[in-house]
Amino acid sequence: MRTRPLKVALLGCGVVGSEVARIMTTHADDLAARIGAPVELAGVAVRRPSRVREGIDPALITTDATALVKRGDIDVVVEVIGGIEPARSLITAAFEHGASVVSANKALLAQDGAALHAAAEANDKDLYYEAAVAGAIPLIRPLRESLAGDKVNRVLGIVNGTTNFILDKMDSTGAGYQEALDEATALGYAEADPTADVEGFDAAAKAAILAGIAFHTRVRLDDVYREGMTEVTAADFASAKEMGCTIKLLAICERAADGGSVTARVHPAMIPLTHPLASVRGAYNAVFVESDASGQLMFYGPGAGGSPTASAVLGDLVAVCRNRLSGATGPGESAYAALPVSPMGDVVTRYHISLDVADKPGVLAQVATVFAEHGVSIDTVRQQGKDGEASLVVVTHRASDAALVGTVEALRKLDTVRGVASIMRVEGE
Repeated sequence: MRTRPLKVALLGCGVVGSEVARIMTTHADDLAARIGAPVELAGVAVRRPSRVREGIDPALITTDATALVKRGDIDVVVEVIGGIEPARSLITAAFEHGASVVSANKALLAQDGAALHAAAEANDKDLYYEAAVAGAIPLIRPLRESLAGDKVNRVLGIVNGTTNFILDKMDSTGAGYQEALDEATALGYAEADPTADVEGFDAAAKAAILAGIAFHTRVRLDDVYREGMTEVTAADFASAKEMGCTIKLLAICERAADGGSVTARVHPAMIPLTHPLASVRGAYNAVFVESDASGQLMFYGPGAGGSPTASAVLGDLVAVCRNRLSGATGPGESAYAALPVSPMGDVVTRYHISLDVADKPGVLAQVATVFAEHGVSIDTVRQQGKDGEASLVVVTHRASDAALVGTVEALRKLDTVRGVASIMRVEGE
């Protein structure tokens, strides 16, 4: 074993960063044995140096992150500060000054992953980011290494624990959205401002990363269609139960049937209770991968939190340190396929549409005619009426999003349609 330690700079010492530092200290001997050399925490960049950080030598604390990554003796920079800047500049500077990088920064990777990979390659350094998607669940490495010889066709997953907790609570207790969100906040699953989670921004960034790796194509955050889950109601769950389904906020990355394009999207969807993702409860994450040779694979576990995310960071740290000792680098960006990313209008799926209509003869015929005129085939219809008003629930066969949008616009023009109560996609057939 080499006795000279590999030096690690830690950018950020919040929930995840402090746990990374703790594990590096308490598991130092095991890490050294696995790597083939000891690892030494050489500096910790923070914004508030006065805060007490148990187990970390105060002499390691600095507010000058730029000077830390430019020291020249740093072997690996671990970035867990998040956001776009200064993280992007710091990672680029780390590569230029001889360090490889381990990051948990999904937003940055989804927006500028190609540029970061290019900077790593130009400087012959590693960029690893297992912790950026699904916390402790091994997912990035299986996709870009274990399945490198296979053809992945679909990645379907629950990649945000906060939203899964809220939807699971609505499903299991009948709670409304706000009530379930309040409980998630009280338990620490939701931030004070939950927008990034409940509006799907967090999941969309993860979808961009997953799609890029799975399909060997550059997929940016702007390429991902996104819908949040704030409009999901108890009535939607009641309808889902009548169909033998539940509702999840899903990240869906698909290769087109002809293999000529890909799509990436995030939105709430009904999935059958028989699908493996339907049983994912609480704040857990799960990702379902479908490929030619290996068939269907499912990855499941805690998708967030200090310890799970730190576990993924440390796994990457071990891999990068091993590469450093051997003078090699691991896999970089694989974007050779360069497939176009199709717009949401081209996506084909099933739909569940709930309409408020007049309770009188001929309404169903009018509605069915509109669906037929737009080329959308109806699978099932359920109608309930009372005191001149009625609800009409239509479940379609597979249709394009563009066709469904045209259908709904036409339905709204009918005098007998009072309103469109809800529209939800049906996935996981």
